[in-house]
Amino acid sequence: MRRQRRVEPSGPYWRQRNWQVSAGFLAVVVLLGVFVALTSDGDGSKAAAAEGPLSHGAVLKDGRPQGCTTDDSAGDALPKSAPKDVGWQTLGIARVPVSASAGPTRTTGPMRWCYAHTPVGAALAATVIPSQMSGSGWKTVSRQQVVAGRGRDLFEFQRATVQDIDSAAQSGGTSAGSYAGFSVTSYTRQAANVSLLIRTGQGYATTAIALRWTGGDWKVVPDGGGSLHTPVTTVQGSPSGYVLWGA
Repeated sequence: MRRQRRVEPSGPYWRQRNWQVSAGFLAVVVLLGVFVALTSDGDGSKAAAAEGPLSHGAVLKDGRPQGCTTDDSAGDALPKSAPKDVGWQTLGIARVPVSASAGPTRTTGPMRWCYAHTPVGAALAATVIPSQMSGSGWKTVSRQQVVAGRGRDLFEFQRATVQDIDSAAQSGGTSAGSYAGFSVTSYTRQAANVSLLIRTGQGYATTAIALRWTGGDWKVVPDGGGSLHTPVTTVQGSPSGYVLWGA
């Protein structure tokens, strides 16, 4: 059995080498790990969701937002391999997998959306959605692709205290992170839990993300403290039990 240990970050998140070489969404590991309690119901945390394809009241066709088309024929079976059409895109400093059949197939401003209603679609959403949070469009992404509630309020409250790093990282020549694979640990048509395997300069690390199918697409479910993912752990030895994305 492989052993895992929790990564203990120190110093500002943007100076941490492990964050820089893992993935863009890990930019907020320290931020989201700090306990912050909202002391008032400020108008920022209670603002109405921004207009967009996944906002409340969006026009749906066959249960999906207009223009959202994916291949959902794989059904609910847990995948044994990644889609054959997986490609890669760079979001900020993160290099993320994308699929023409499983998503994200649509882009609106800073937001990539429209994921297959399948376990693979959930895995892609778990990878891409948090990776968009390091850039200047993070609040649009949060309002459209994070499930509303106290967890989202806390996430936005904490994230607002950190500078955006998309342009700064690119100008500084920071290398993109590497998502190695995924494991869908639980799945229903309404919810999924996905463990992500991340390749770092020192080996591998893992973190888990919860998702919910709502508004015709997958959205991230933050925990009660405002974190979009579980604490990151390093993997000792060769990882097993993960579906690999490929090169």
